[in-house]
Amino acid sequence: MSSIDENLAFAPATELRDMIAQRRISSVELTELYLSRIDRLDAQLNAYLTLTPEIALSQARRADEASARGESLGALHGLPVSIKDLQMTAGVRTTGGSLAFRDRVPEANATCVQRVLDAGAVMLGKTNTPEFGLLGANENRLGEPCRNPWNPQRTSGGSSGGAGAATVAGLCALATGGDGGGSIRIPASFNGIYGIKPTQGRISSYTGAAAPLAANITSQQGPMSRTVRDAAALLDVMSGYDPKDVGSLREPTPDFSAAVDRGVEGLRIGWTPDFGYAPADGEVTASAEAAALSFQELGCSVDESDLALESPFDTWIVFFAANSYAANGHLLEDPDDPLSWYARWTIEKGAAMTAVDYLRALGERDRMIQQFMDQLDKFDLLMSPTMATTAFPADGYGYPQTVGGEQPYPNPAWGFLPYTHPINTIGFTAASVPCGFDSDGMPIGLHVIGRPGDEETVLAASAAFERARPWAHHRPQVS
Repeated sequence: MSSIDENLAFAPATELRDMIAQRRISSVELTELYLSRIDRLDAQLNAYLTLTPEIALSQARRADEASARGESLGALHGLPVSIKDLQMTAGVRTTGGSLAFRDRVPEANATCVQRVLDAGAVMLGKTNTPEFGLLGANENRLGEPCRNPWNPQRTSGGSSGGAGAATVAGLCALATGGDGGGSIRIPASFNGIYGIKPTQGRISSYTGAAAPLAANITSQQGPMSRTVRDAAALLDVMSGYDPKDVGSLREPTPDFSAAVDRGVEGLRIGWTPDFGYAPADGEVTASAEAAALSFQELGCSVDESDLALESPFDTWIVFFAANSYAANGHLLEDPDDPLSWYARWTIEKGAAMTAVDYLRALGERDRMIQQFMDQLDKFDLLMSPTMATTAFPADGYGYPQTVGGEQPYPNPAWGFLPYTHPINTIGFTAASVPCGFDSDGMPIGLHVIGRPGDEETVLAASAAFERARPWAHHRPQVS
């Protein structure tokens, strides 16, 4: 076990990177610290599906050898990170949270993983996820659900639930996540960390595996971290055009780390408690609204938004389910029946889609883009609660049966996340910022939504709020 200060497991990743470069700590020491913490704590959380200690220590030694020569391996030099298990890793088991792929060992890395490793990061292992990322809670048939470090009886959220739990519990310095309907922002909100879904196409979605071409309308990879600056540093590394991804943005990548220090005075903020269609629980609304209104103290204007969506889940699920069927429809006929209940439901829904269904959904998507752009003509940012509830029980399918005093739309399994999936449908950028706790001590998130391509303003506002109301000093029960 490492002899360095245990508190370094919670230090900002950017500070740890500088300490490694200055040889005040070694990457090997830091990696050993995280591995020892995983060994001691993760049995309570199930945040990791696969650990890679030999690979991690080899990468850490390489980083330390470079430091000794006065060289840098890149922007993540020597930082121990976790990789979501939906992201392919060459030579390392990648299950996708599925029994069907419990023994899969890919031959190539996903582009986002390759960029993280090329920047000098150390891979601790692969974090837990629901099957194919198809649920907002983190349960699958590979084992116990991933649990929330603030209360292990509660869910960590999904689909980047393992990443969220590992980050807040001090089991990695940074984490990669992915977001197809809220899968970065849900666990960020439930676990009390920062997560940003970039603009669609900002980060390559190339998986590393040969597959028939299919349009990716909803899903983006992205960073999860304890601080905004850490997320910006990881976003800088992950972003950029990739010719292997036909949906990849060709425009130059902004300097996201620089955006963290931008001022926010004069920004126009639009607040919506419910997107005009789906109320949140009272404590969640009150905390998020107080957070949004606090931007007045930072020199921003905050006014009520009149955004009013109608049945946005019905539009999003067409794209989500169709892509699920395109990717894994063959498993419906697998005689071993490896699928979880929610994966089968989603893939079968995709199988039943028609071209007319898809065409109409594209039309509704255009309408939603117009609705959000109408708001973002009046405001620089929109804000709402990230989630309609806080984390609910992890066992026994404990999805909230009422949300905001109403029956959840469209059903309990989906009704707790009404504000995240619309942003995937339209392809805009949005982040979840920790903004408080409910009466049970469970974290609450503020949803910060920006125009497409404008991660910089989302990051600047997130960082300004963090400076005014810091959160990273809070530590969960399991840490």
